[in-house]
Amino acid sequence: GTLYNTYQFFILYANVDGFCFAEDYIPVKDRPEIDRWILSSLNTLVQTTSDALNDYEPTIAGRAIEEFLDEHLSNWYVRLCRRRFWKGEYEADKIAAYQTLFECLETITRLIAPISPFFSDELFKRLNDISGRFNAASVHLVDYPKADLSVIDKDLEERMQLAQDTSSLILSIRKKVNIKVRQPLQKVMIPVLDAHMKTQFEKIEDLIKSETNIKELEYLDASHSIISKKAKPNFKTLGARMGKSMKAVGATISAFSAADIAKMEAEGKYSLDIDGQQVEISLDDVVIAAEDIPGWSVASKGALTVALDIQVSEALEQEGIARELVNRIQNIRKDGKFELTDRIFVTIVDNPLVTPAIDTFKSYICSEILADSLDVVNAVNDGTEIDINGSKLNISVQLKG
Repeated sequence: GTLYNTYQFFILYANVDGFCFAEDYIPVKDRPEIDRWILSSLNTLVQTTSDALNDYEPTIAGRAIEEFLDEHLSNWYVRLCRRRFWKGEYEADKIAAYQTLFECLETITRLIAPISPFFSDELFKRLNDISGRFNAASVHLVDYPKADLSVIDKDLEERMQLAQDTSSLILSIRKKVNIKVRQPLQKVMIPVLDAHMKTQFEKIEDLIKSETNIKELEYLDASHSIISKKAKPNFKTLGARMGKSMKAVGATISAFSAADIAKMEAEGKYSLDIDGQQVEISLDDVVIAAEDIPGWSVASKGALTVALDIQVSEALEQEGIARELVNRIQNIRKDGKFELTDRIFVTIVDNPLVTPAIDTFKSYICSEILADSLDVVNAVNDGTEIDINGSKLNISVQLKG
């Protein structure tokens, strides 16, 4: 499903721009970072899949391909690059995006050939009809992919995973406390374990802020007392290994101090002294939970913790309302079959919730919805009723000219 949907997305825009891989291959080092990342992940996937199949482990290979397709290619690369395909001139950046996505699709059809022989062959033929990159009538007549180690950048893969995990944690907190992503929030605090982790975060800071609609990131020393953590034993992983020692091991883990937890998160392992014996445990053997602090909500995944400021000031609330208004007007444009470039003029009924936001963010709203005027009035004839944060009001959206 995900592979075919991604192929359909590619075909939709490739047909519009006439892309058929006719241009010179843009060197990977000259492409935007997001392209370098997905191609690095793709070549890491080729390594993983080849090793798994060489070990007669098709399930491991299939799961690795599925994770790449769902988590990296579809949910991250295509979503973040969508604008590159439909906007702008057919120049270097757009061509790089097409070449990158095409290479991912083509490589995956070859990777899945032993597992899904008929679907892979059909997709391979369709792609090869576009590019003619292979002089072969079938996917089963071309060589299995080999990883290009020069394209693999482990640091880049690590920080993009950090961006994905951090965004996922922040969005899960928003869902838990019922604050929509369109509502901006001021700050997230993130304890960093070392200088390397901080450097990695600084490189993806703008991406996280834009994904989660947060104004600022603050980095804390890992042992910062503002975020309190507790450790519990993971009986599922420890039980079989520890046997009779389980009770003592569990009690020791439960008594971990903040410094013990920080050490374990930084090193990934910890050595316990149980009745004079040294017992080594890993991060998988411990469940670390961070506790909420007043005005903040905290979430963790492995060694990563985020604390989100969930207080909405009046200024943030107004910005959130402005974003909601943009969304409603864009939906009216869409329902009214307006062209993407159509200019409009908008009148909206005066409302104590919405009018202050319009006053503050008028130029932002107008630029987003392509409006030449946005006026607050006492009444609207033949308007559309919209709902913003539980407040119903009438709005008129007219085509200019």
